Amino acid sequence: MVKIVAKKHAIKLRKQGHSYQYIAEKISVPKSTLSSWLGEIPYVPNKETLERIGKARAMSGQVKSQQKMHSILKAREIAKRDIGVLNKRDLFMLGLGLYIGEGTKTHGIVRVINADPRVIVFVVKWFKIVCGLQNENFKIRIHLYPDNNKEECLNFWSKTSTIPRTQFLKTQVDFRKDKKKFKRGKLPYGTAHLSVLSNGKKEFGVFLSRRINAWIEMVLQ
Repeated sequence: MVKIVAKKHAIKLRKQGHSYQYIAEKISVPKSTLSSWLGEIPYVPNKETLERIGKARAMSGQVKSQQKMHSILKAREIAKRDIGVLNKRDLFMLGLGLYIGEGTKTHGIVRVINADPRVIVFVVKWFKIVCGLQNENFKIRIHLYPDNNKEECLNFWSKTSTIPRTQFLKTQVDFRKDKKKFKRGKLPYGTAHLSVLSNGKKEFGVFLSRRINAWIEMVLQ
């Protein structure tokens, strides 16, 4: 779990008032990654930073950080007004949109693949509310890289999705030597492949696949 440790270290250093350059050199992470990790953490240069890069440069960085934070907070305030209160139809359409982008369209298979736990949690909720599924109608297969901790990842996905590990399929680990290195370490918990089981109920088997595909056709037309 190299990236998780590095991110925690980066957050700690940023809260202590260190610059991106300093943090990047300390933990060997690109400043573009730090910007993603630390963008919402208030930046107040510490004494060491002021002495190392100069007061003017440090203050300039602080001002830019404050401007970014102000922009983020303003965007969230506007977004909250834009969205308002979600109703069941909003939930239905959002879930369908996610399925269009992340779901399997193969005949007879209902599956969503994603590395973002928030997406998996939402999709489980969507299947339950919109399609009438229960926890026993799900199975999960986790795809990992060699740098992932298998037990930590399985426990994480089980706790996050509320699906017991007894319903997890055999974990797959990608050992391909030609796999692009930049992808390794960027998925701290791997990727979850969430599939639907009919458990003998026709409405949750091939028919559900046809129903979802029909929804997609209607929306895209």
